[in-house]
Amino acid sequence: MSSIAGDLNRIHVMSGGAPKEVFALLASKFEQQTGNKVKFTYSVITELREKLATGALADVLVLPTPVLDSLAQDGKVRADSRAIFGTVGISVVVKEGAPRPDISSKHKFRDAMLAASSVVHATPGKTPSGTHMGQVMEQLGITDAMAKKVILKPALDGGVQLVAAGQAEIGIYPASEVAGVEGLIIVGPLPAEINLEIVYGAAVTTDSAAPNAASAFVKFMAAPENRAVWKEGGFEPPTNLNSN
Repeated sequence: MSSIAGDLNRIHVMSGGAPKEVFALLASKFEQQTGNKVKFTYSVITELREKLATGALADVLVLPTPVLDSLAQDGKVRADSRAIFGTVGISVVVKEGAPRPDISSKHKFRDAMLAASSVVHATPGKTPSGTHMGQVMEQLGITDAMAKKVILKPALDGGVQLVAAGQAEIGIYPASEVAGVEGLIIVGPLPAEINLEIVYGAAVTTDSAAPNAASAFVKFMAAPENRAVWKEGGFEPPTNLNSN
C-alpha cells in the first residue's frame, strides 16, 4: 500500500499546480481542526498522470474534473468522493511597474502578443492552460510569428517568476498561479472568447491507506466557510457541482 500506511492520520495529496497557494493557506487550519497531517506533491498534469501510471500512490488527487472523471472510469478514484473546489480562468501578467498591454478584445490581445518582446506560458500538452494557449496562438494566426519569442515554462517550474524578474515581458497563466505573487501586476483575464475555464476538484483514491482522513480533507476544502480563500486564490465558485 502507500508509504503512509500504518499511520492513518497522515494523508498524501497529489495535485496540479493551480490550487497550490490556496492549500498553503488552508492546510494548517485543516491539520489543527482534525489532527490529520497532510503531505502535498505538486506536478504538472501530464507528469502527475505518469506518476500514477507507474505506481505512485496517494490518498487524494486534486485535478481538473475531466481528468478525475477519467480516473474514476479507470477505477483509480472513488466517484462518490468527488468534490468541486472552483473554476479558474487564465490571466495576463506583467512585471510591477511595466506598461500594461491592452487585452480588452481578441484583436487587441493579438496585437499585444505581436508587440511583446517575449511571452511566457505553460508548455502545450503539459497543462490545460499551456495546451489552450497553443490553440489560441494558432487560432489567432500568430504561431509562426511568436515562435522565437515564446518561452514555454509551466508555473510550477518557475514560469511566473520569469515575469517578476523581468526576463519575460508578458506571462499568461491560470489566475490562481499568479494571485498574490510579489512583483507582478495582473493585467486581467484573457478576453472571454479566447479564455478557458478550468474546473478543479478532488477525489479520494481507491487504494488510499487513510480513506476517512482523505474524505475529511476533501470535504474541508470544499466547505462553504472556505470559499473566500478560494476566491482570494483566483478561483470562482463552481456554478454547477456536477459540471465537468
